[in-house]
Amino acid sequence: MRLPESQVAVLNAASATDERTIAQLAEATDLKPETVTGAVFDLRDDGLVTVTETVEEDVELTDEGVEYADDGLPEIRLYRAAMDVGGGDAVQMGQVIGASSLGGPQVDIALSNFARKGYGHIDSGELVPDADADPDADGEAAALSALAAGETVDTDVLDQLESRKLVVRHERTIRAVTLTDEGVTALMEGVETAETVDRLTPEMLTSGEWEDVEFTEYNVEADAPEVRGGKKHILRQTADRVKDVLVGMGFSEMEGPHADADFWINDCLFMPQDHPARTHWDRFALDVPPMEDIPEDLIDRVRSSHLNGVGDDGDGYHSPWSEDFARAVALRGHTTSLSMRYLSGHEVGELEPPQRYFSVEKVYRNDTLDPTHLLEFYQIEGWVMAEDLSVRDLMGTFEEFYSHFGITDIQFKPHYNPYTEPSFELFGRHPETNELIEIGNSGMFREEVLRPLGVECDVMAWGLALERLLMLMYGFDDIRDVHGTLCDLDLLRETEVLR
Repeated sequence: MRLPESQVAVLNAASATDERTIAQLAEATDLKPETVTGAVFDLRDDGLVTVTETVEEDVELTDEGVEYADDGLPEIRLYRAAMDVGGGDAVQMGQVIGASSLGGPQVDIALSNFARKGYGHIDSGELVPDADADPDADGEAAALSALAAGETVDTDVLDQLESRKLVVRHERTIRAVTLTDEGVTALMEGVETAETVDRLTPEMLTSGEWEDVEFTEYNVEADAPEVRGGKKHILRQTADRVKDVLVGMGFSEMEGPHADADFWINDCLFMPQDHPARTHWDRFALDVPPMEDIPEDLIDRVRSSHLNGVGDDGDGYHSPWSEDFARAVALRGHTTSLSMRYLSGHEVGELEPPQRYFSVEKVYRNDTLDPTHLLEFYQIEGWVMAEDLSVRDLMGTFEEFYSHFGITDIQFKPHYNPYTEPSFELFGRHPETNELIEIGNSGMFREEVLRPLGVECDVMAWGLALERLLMLMYGFDDIRDVHGTLCDLDLLRETEVLR
């Protein structure tokens, strides 16, 4: 019997009485594991070996898990500090936290698990420990220590540690090889190494050598090393799909600066300068020189709109308006700053109706991080300028846009905006939780916005959340699954947005 060199090596290294794993055979033959795997499958197909497969699970501590294995779980440290400070009596929470040396997110972690594990309770800002609790019997702490020592732990405790992101579980397939009777017989009768080639070259074709050589068979079932090259992020893929849809609906794309004058970001939008959203708590102000490139006549008209309103019935805000504040530069909190630049004619010259424009760009807000809010995210900005527009036109635009993504259950809720009237929020139903989640804000621009810009017809506008569109499309319920250090890498690697 003549076989390729790799198969001969594997056949000689295998045993009829003891199972040998792919790793053991690779070490014995000095071949790569993937080469051994291919040879094993070929030998199995010829009936010379049998292959058994078992799935094993490896458990690895995350960096946070390693830290807690060394220093102790936050809730245990909090309990011990409470007992040291108060001896089992109620203690002011700040005093206990200081004594525990916990900081940052560890405090929240400790407080959330303190009552869950029966270490005590929190009452009116005081922490009341249970003197009968035994932190030495904490199953999660014991499991972390066991895993750090290379030992196995109970599945239920492992599930809890995984939910706290203290461990990562990996599954791997172990293949074991045993010689069959036919394989033993072949070895006893003698197996020769066949000279094989793995590719056809131009020289072989020219010389005619290809007629005399034996080509290596390809096993398409053999394992191959996983190659994870770079790819476009799922969010950028979705942004590109949104752009394609809007261009197909007749829209043109806007572009503009991420850092802009508050004038374009808020003042043109008839947002009063004392509005809470314009304080340092909600915006990212930049320590740079004020923006000078703003038309003076436009500043005068916007100032008048804020102070006096527009038209005979206009009233304005009757609150101070500062040109210095208007010229101050900040990261844009919405891409409506682009809309103001375009509608005013500052960016591309005067526009005659009808016009349709959009952008899909990043915005920046000083929000609290949670499953539906980030400090920076993508906003789908859009507006239509035309005569005699109505809310029905706006709703119809949304229904057509979202239908391209398979989303048909869009609901509308009346809302207040300083810059649109009427206004309404958009909600979509989450495919997994069945909850309604807010996906955007919209309305018809007010006269106080349009008149200073020199626009004399209707403009309907909106700002939609790209990340929340992604949530409706794929069913995940936490934006952080696609952003930052906690993102789901498998989701990012495997998900493709259909174009």
